[in-house]
Amino acid sequence: LRGIGIIDVKSLYGVECVKDTQTIDLVIKLEDWHRDTEYDRLGLDDEYMQILDKKVVCHSLPIRPGRNLAIICETAAVNHRQKKMGYNAAAELYRRVQKNISGVSDEK
Repeated sequence: LRGIGIIDVKSLYGVECVKDTQTIDLVIKLEDWHRDTEYDRLGLDDEYMQILDKKVVCHSLPIRPGRNLAIICETAAVNHRQKKMGYNAAAELYRRVQKNISGVSDEK
């Protein structure tokens, strides 16, 4: 760890915190926010990157000083998990807006 040095995770946190293998299914790239850049605001289309011949979802998140990176990354991870479980909040919002525009009621 930068600023601390080399640590032994197994002896520090216990054997249950160490895994032999782990599947990577989400990459979060933190980028400096630029005023001139057009960023995806809805998240309807996923971007992918290749890791060891496997296609992995990759989110590029624009960040600015003072933002809580832990909350931003956790939100991206929970949203990704919801998509894997079949619920896509962006697609649901898009569906409701399109239904509203077309004049069809969605009362429950």
